[in-house]
Amino acid sequence: MTYVIRPATIEDIAGIAKVHVDSWRTTYKGIIKQDFLDKLTYSSREASWQRNIESEENLILVAVNEEEQIVGFICGSKTQEGEYPTYDADLTAIYLFEHEQGKGIGKAMLKQLFAEFKKLNYSSSIVKVLEDNSSCRFYEAMGAEFIDSNPIQIGGEQLALLTYGWPKI
Repeated sequence: MTYVIRPATIEDIAGIAKVHVDSWRTTYKGIIKQDFLDKLTYSSREASWQRNIESEENLILVAVNEEEQIVGFICGSKTQEGEYPTYDADLTAIYLFEHEQGKGIGKAMLKQLFAEFKKLNYSSSIVKVLEDNSSCRFYEAMGAEFIDSNPIQIGGEQLALLTYGWPKI
């Protein structure tokens, strides 16, 4: 099967929300409290993604299969002012349906996002990931270096949020 990676549009909101919620439920099972994951809804994510897509600050790409179904997405933006001064871009989200992982789609989305970052004269990027998330290995394999760890509250639970960086994209 072939996949196309393209910029997200308003028409993609429902598909992005489905990938987002379903991926959280599989990726974070056993990491984030199950009752928190069970309460995630497509409609709340749709509202959030509408705002994200409408914001000119976000770069959002979707991976689409031959049936024109969204199977993954990636989002990035400029880093928050003063947060990590030596990094100018932030990979804010990358999610794929679990059954689509391991096919090179995530790698292709990341490469395309970095190409878009370069067009905006960004030369480096960070990504934040929960410590127990297996995607840490993906970021490391893609050349990211560990920067630091900070506590974060999700679902009433304190977790460790790791920051990785690519000093040069």
